[in-house]
Order: sequence, then structure tokens, then C-alpha cells
Amino acid sequence: MPDAETKTVTPAGRKRLVSGPGLLLVWLYGVMVVGAVSRSAFQISTEFDKAPLAYSLSAVAALAYAFITYSLVRGGETARKAALVCCAAELAGVLAVGAWTLVNPDAFPDTTVWSAFGMGYLFIPVILPITGMLWLRTKR
Repeated sequence: MPDAETKTVTPAGRKRLVSGPGLLLVWLYGVMVVGAVSRSAFQISTEFDKAPLAYSLSAVAALAYAFITYSLVRGGETARKAALVCCAAELAGVLAVGAWTLVNPDAFPDTTVWSAFGMGYLFIPVILPITGMLWLRTKR
């Protein structure tokens, strides 16, 4: 039975997290999964020796995006909390790697998804976790 606050409940009785703006959030995270997985898989399989740290960080970003996407689609309070923690960790990673790539660019012979705060991805990597955390806080 739908709850008055969310008006949508998954078949297992979990509150949906993808209604309204949450659907756009899932879509954007899904796009980032495809981009980060494709990029890291190609770079790791073809030129890992060139920049192992950068390519490994892109793979970590892909895993974070995939987990958040799954959590949002799954729904429920546990998934919401897990996604919130992962968004916070993602934001910390974006800020740390973004600053690191600007302060010491020689440490990264090639870019990562999070380089320069996601400039290669239109800054979506720094905007998305902030938006995600705001959305997830409203779904308490």
C-alpha cells in the first residue's frame, strides 16, 4: 500500500527513491556508469602501464556510480543510507583527486573521471554526489 509521503512503494514494500527528480538522478548515474566503466575497462586493458593510478581511480569511480545507481533503483531505507554514504565518499574522492590533479599534475600522466573535478565530464562528477545527497536527505 502506498505511503502518503512518497505515494510509491516497491513490490517488496520498500519506499521508492526514483520518483520525480530521483528518476533523473538514476539516469545520470547510469550514464556515468557506462562512461566510467567503458573508459576504465579500455584503458586498463590496453595501456595500464602508462597511468595505473589514474586508470584504477576511474575504475573505482565506475564502481561507486554502479553501487549508487543500484541502491537508488532498489529503494528502501537501507539502500537510501548506503547510497548516501557512497555519495559522500564519492564527493570526497572527487574533491581529493580533483585537487591532487591540479596541485600535482605530474602524478597523473593521464586523466581520471575525477581529474580537475570532472572537467572532462562537464563537472558532472562533482555536481552529481551533491545532488544525490540532497535528494536522498529529502527521502528520509
